[in-house]
Amino acid sequence: MKKRIVCLTLALMMTATQVVSVSASREDELREEQAATSAQLDATYAQIDQLYSAKQQLQDEINSLDANLVNVMVSIQTLEGDISNKEADIQQTQADLQKAQNAKDKQYAAMKQRIQYLYEKGGNEAWFQMMMSADNLSDLLTKAEYTQKMYDYDRQSLEKYANTIEQVTNLGNQYQQEKAELEGMKQEYEAQSVDLQNQIDTKKANSADCDNEIAYAQEMANEYANLIQEQQAEIEQLEAERIAAEEEARRQAEAEAAAAAAAEEEAAQQEQEDQTVYDEDGNEVDASEAAENGDTVYDEDGNEVDPSQTTTETTTEDSGSSDVEYDEYGNVIDSDNTVDPDTVDTSSSSSSSSSSGSSIVDYATQFVGNPYVWGGTSLTSGADCSGFTQSVYAQFGYSLPRTSYEQQNWGTEVSYADAQPGDLICYGGHVAIYMGNGQIVHASNSRDGIKISNDATYRTILSVRRPS
Repeated sequence: MKKRIVCLTLALMMTATQVVSVSASREDELREEQAATSAQLDATYAQIDQLYSAKQQLQDEINSLDANLVNVMVSIQTLEGDISNKEADIQQTQADLQKAQNAKDKQYAAMKQRIQYLYEKGGNEAWFQMMMSADNLSDLLTKAEYTQKMYDYDRQSLEKYANTIEQVTNLGNQYQQEKAELEGMKQEYEAQSVDLQNQIDTKKANSADCDNEIAYAQEMANEYANLIQEQQAEIEQLEAERIAAEEEARRQAEAEAAAAAAAEEEAAQQEQEDQTVYDEDGNEVDASEAAENGDTVYDEDGNEVDPSQTTTETTTEDSGSSDVEYDEYGNVIDSDNTVDPDTVDTSSSSSSSSSSGSSIVDYATQFVGNPYVWGGTSLTSGADCSGFTQSVYAQFGYSLPRTSYEQQNWGTEVSYADAQPGDLICYGGHVAIYMGNGQIVHASNSRDGIKISNDATYRTILSVRRPS
């Protein structure tokens, strides 16, 4: 009878498994979708890091261009001062030239009048008049010498003024040429300033584009993160519903199995009652005793029956109930090969695990302060979050997959309440190593690098994985 109960229980359990298989299938789909979303989130964070790097490079270029523009503007201001001074010099030379020209003209007019006077008096006659009017030879020579000196003075004055005019003119031409050169330099610097300003405007526009792309990427990252949380919430809900359904199905199976067992037992009792045997005088007798004595017995209809056949089934079931034990699922329990959980010594394995975990933590914390590098796996030159954990665990003989969402399925899952030093804490698109006391060590980001955080629950924890 108990074998039939076991079969019935197993059949009901298989039915319950089929009922919850749809929920488990949906859980698997959600976990795959969550892994894909985590990959997209990782890619988006990588894009944000690249955009920040591009923006920083643009800002450095803008700063350099700004410095060059300042230098050019200073040069333009200096040139404007030089041009202004040169214009003043030109104006001064023009004034000096005008004075020299006026002096020359005046000198030339005076000399022309004297020459004109002499020639109007008739040349030799003028000399004759000068000789006749002389009181003596000495006076004559003096007048002649005076006249010659006057001619020499006029000639020298004219030559002097002519030289002055030439010098002033040359100086004025020189100033004009220098001014033209300064103005040419100014134009070149102004063109440079325009070009630099255009470059700065272009770089700033590109920087603004980076800001827009960063904002969009951050928005997408937030959406991916929210989606991961929603997927995780749905997974947890489905898991809870599945567990509840399994419990309910098992409870129903146990109840139905118990009811079936009760019905089976009642039927057996009824069958035993129906097969009460009688001797030839119609008296009720014990079938077992009759079988042992070899007596002839009859059923209630007077038909002869074999007393051994009326006791076989009942005896077998009774002996089975006393010799065999079953668990709640109907499986036979072999008490000789069953280990009492209370007698198992788990202190050795727990101590070994804790010691190994502490060694992992001690090793990982040596690299705090080293840089975060997207895609990197070097503990000294730079690593990202999953590259950091992969390289740390590799030192202790553990082979972790490369990406954070793959590492979420590595090792053995434990609850955060049971987390021990050396366990892997998995978030959406991020992983860290648990240090104990709520602390983690991880390759955080390009700004902070590898660091220790005091709150392991600063983000939603998707899974805690223990090396196995």
